[in-house]
Amino acid sequence: MATKEKTESKEKPEHHEEVKEKKSSNMLMIIIIVVLILIIAIGGVVAVLLMGGDEKKAAHGEPESQAHEKPAEKSIEKVHKSVVSSDDEADDTRDLGEIGVLYPLETFTVNLKSDGGRRYLKVTMSLELEGKELAHELEKTAPVLRDIIIKVLKSKTVEEISSKKGTKKISDEIMGTLNAKIKDGKIKGIYFTEFVIQ
Repeated sequence: MATKEKTESKEKPEHHEEVKEKKSSNMLMIIIIVVLILIIAIGGVVAVLLMGGDEKKAAHGEPESQAHEKPAEKSIEKVHKSVVSSDDEADDTRDLGEIGVLYPLETFTVNLKSDGGRRYLKVTMSLELEGKELAHELEKTAPVLRDIIIKVLKSKTVEEISSKKGTKKISDEIMGTLNAKIKDGKIKGIYFTEFVIQ
């Protein structure tokens, strides 16, 4: 009987160690899961704040200078596939058949004015022309057009161009500058097919 008690007392500490190991591995697994859930939740909140800032500013009527937050330097902020021309409301009601001759331009990649590091803008656009005659003039002066557009784009900051209003302002400025240089007709609108800020 004494040997039986000794054997039972030896088994209890071993069993106790196994239970402690299981409890500690379960606790470690719970901690890992909680940390992962917190990381995902924080990532979601950050994404919503970075992507949804413009709509909230417009809804509350805050001025842009007070409302903007500095986004992460290497993240892509906006990708617009939009149409911008001299009269936004008229474009919304226009049929595709009413759009004039389109003159596509090659992609522009420019550095933006930035205090906190290197930021760039990648833009592809097409110009809506008043008539086909203007296309010949634009082909002859393509390097000059590209230079004018690059100068306009490089003069902007991320804050100036990251909203719909900012995109419209760029479009109007490019259109006004180009129309001042053109002799045969005018540019009626600018259509951005790619607009990426990084």
